[in-house]
Amino acid sequence: MTTQQGPQGQRRTPAGPRTLAEELRARPDDALAALLRSRPDLLNPVPGDLTQLAARLSSRASALRALERLDRFTLQVAEALATAPDGTSLTTVRTLLTGPAKVKPHPGATPLTPADRAAVASALPRAVAVLRDRALLWGPDNGLRLVLAVREALAPTAANPGRTGLGPTLADATTGMSPARLQQLLASAGQPATPDPVTAVAALTALLTDRARCAALLDTAPEPALRLLDRLVWGPPTGTVPDATRPVTAEDAQSPVEWLLARGLLLPTSPGSVVLPRELALHLRGGRTHRTVEPLQPEPAPAAPPRDPQAVDNAAAGQAHTAVKTVEELLDTWGLTPPPTLRAGGLGVRDLKRAAQTLETTEQQAAFWLELAYTAGLLAPDGEADECWAPTPAYDGWLQLDTAERWSVLATAWLTATRVPALTGTPDGKGKPRAALGPELDRTLAPSVRRAALALLAELPPGTPATAAELLPTLRWQRPLRGGPTGPSGHELRDDLTAWTLAEAELLGITGRGALAAPARALLTAESDPAEVLGPLLPQPLDHVILQPDLTAIAPGPLLTPLAQALALCADIESKGGATVYRFTPTSVRRALDAGRTAADLQTFLAQHSRTPVPQPLAYLIDDVARRHGILRVGAASSYLRCDDPALLNEVLADRRAADLRLRLLAPTVLAAQAAPDVLLTALRTMGYAPAAESAEGDVLITRPDSHRTPPRSAPTPVPDGPPTPDDTLLAAAIKAVRAGDRAATATRREPTPDPRQLPRTAAAETLAALQTAVLLGERMWIGYLNAEGIASQRIIDPVKVEGGFVTAFDHHADELRTFALHRITGVAELDE
Repeated sequence: MTTQQGPQGQRRTPAGPRTLAEELRARPDDALAALLRSRPDLLNPVPGDLTQLAARLSSRASALRALERLDRFTLQVAEALATAPDGTSLTTVRTLLTGPAKVKPHPGATPLTPADRAAVASALPRAVAVLRDRALLWGPDNGLRLVLAVREALAPTAANPGRTGLGPTLADATTGMSPARLQQLLASAGQPATPDPVTAVAALTALLTDRARCAALLDTAPEPALRLLDRLVWGPPTGTVPDATRPVTAEDAQSPVEWLLARGLLLPTSPGSVVLPRELALHLRGGRTHRTVEPLQPEPAPAAPPRDPQAVDNAAAGQAHTAVKTVEELLDTWGLTPPPTLRAGGLGVRDLKRAAQTLETTEQQAAFWLELAYTAGLLAPDGEADECWAPTPAYDGWLQLDTAERWSVLATAWLTATRVPALTGTPDGKGKPRAALGPELDRTLAPSVRRAALALLAELPPGTPATAAELLPTLRWQRPLRGGPTGPSGHELRDDLTAWTLAEAELLGITGRGALAAPARALLTAESDPAEVLGPLLPQPLDHVILQPDLTAIAPGPLLTPLAQALALCADIESKGGATVYRFTPTSVRRALDAGRTAADLQTFLAQHSRTPVPQPLAYLIDDVARRHGILRVGAASSYLRCDDPALLNEVLADRRAADLRLRLLAPTVLAAQAAPDVLLTALRTMGYAPAAESAEGDVLITRPDSHRTPPRSAPTPVPDGPPTPDDTLLAAAIKAVRAGDRAATATRREPTPDPRQLPRTAAAETLAALQTAVLLGERMWIGYLNAEGIASQRIIDPVKVEGGFVTAFDHHADELRTFALHRITGVAELDE
């Protein structure tokens, strides 16, 4: 078998490690730790030795996951390596990316200036170092070798030309071709015959990789044939041709396609298709594997001018305050009237519309606030038979925090969440719209895109805004293979996620006027507490309101949370904004009385927190509602209505609106009703009365509107995007175990078994004698051991004591003193020093 030739011609096999495991063995512990940190899937489970680690590095799933984390230029370097044979030099890789300096590039390629070539030369060592560090590439600079799984994933073929647009090598494309046909191709190309198919393929490959000879052959081609090649040169490299496998010779060729087929410049891949050999495509391209090479990360170029950073921070702080109050208002409402959970999970369309009306916003934004509360652990299903969505106990703790700390909880949850609220309402795989809070809104790509987009904003000068279109070129360069599936817009999901990230960041107060705010910078870097940065920017909460004669109260700014909650209990919010307007109505006052407040309590509360005296109309309203509140009593019989004033009962009995209640007079002060107590309460209140519920003992029942809570619930865990990054403690333990296992697997034995990887086998008496001798002489032994589960392993031990059927020894694999059962030791062998 001949050595495969590449564009660079003949090569010498360089000196260096013979295998990937051998190179890993030469790496220091900190380099192994960096490898395992960048590829945490290698630790599940911990490899037994470095040979196992090398085998796991070569698995296709692990290699593809590592390739997805490469930037565009590093990936282009790997793709260039995949088009060349193993053992390629660093110089050859640079030539494949830029083309030879003296060769005219193809007109369809992006021209390279001397500065561009210098940038490629400067960035290439870094890219190669990244590939080496992540064990996707090994070998010295004059003999670079891709891991087999990486080469298989990136090497261009006729069916999968990849990002280079190249096809298979001539040797691969002629696999299975008859010897006679190979000799016909040589003759038609003007080359001498060869003795066998292997040398024939080598001769054709040498012709296409020799620029002078290949150019001379193409000079004889008719113009239509050259135009046909030009259509295939940048990919895809395949075309459709009827009867492509027919043996055409130079004398028989009648068309441009036949002229190319006769000389092997196009090769058949099936009876109806042909492919352009990789060597010829590289010749036509001027030696370049990529149409455009991108060694440098493109920097965002915002079109909008920078804004005042202080104005940005103030705008973001105002929106952060609004975000906190919006979540609070939503959950307070759902604490009173929790909506049901859909059978398949999520929230119904009608309930989402009601939430949007409550918040006076769009359904899409309402879905965002709901998902934000759910992600932060403040909202969850209650788990009852008729399950509904309700605030969690954590919500009560969240209310006790100040506004800046509450915002920090929301922002931190949003930054790491895999939930994507913007997918609400989009069709799923079956064409049905996805429900808010439903199980189909998780996307593992979301956190990384969210953090990457904000990191780019953080790199811009303070106060500089940027749009999604301005950030996407950089994001695509950073992770070209992490675009995700097609999103709702028809583009990659990453494009949609970037736009949604910027919109949600503005709603949440992460950005202000399109630029990253100071609290968000603290959130990203974790160098300071974002709540401490946000606190001074927020308006100070007020402890007072201004009562008006028209039964309204004006809050000239944000109120302290206890004051806002108490005021919302006895008044309805009429308008929001810089100043919130509350309106007192008979219904709102009765709501406070139902919750256990008295008229005196309300009068005192308003007098304490108003900068103006309590207006007379408001005082009259409170006293009037309180005077009528609780005169009528509703209890359970089917239900009954009790009142100390017979005239009032007669009035209710005579009211036509009470006909559906089917009231019947049992006594001068008692009416019976054929309706449930809650229905009776609602009907009487609709009629303008102020009834109160009572217990079986006759006491007034106090109903608190904020009483509905779920059992304790934890926040939903983000869907993991692969294994988590191991911490330093786990890495240190794993490396120690791998090193110990490798020492056991590669140790030099005094009497090696035919297969060094087999467990040693010795008789029981010989095993006991050898271990006792090792204890006396302080020798190190190599043992085979079967644990209680029947799993065999190799150990290197320093025996300390042998007694009672057990051996106490220092186990170098576990790095600790352990006890081994003698009957589980399969055999022992001495080690060479």
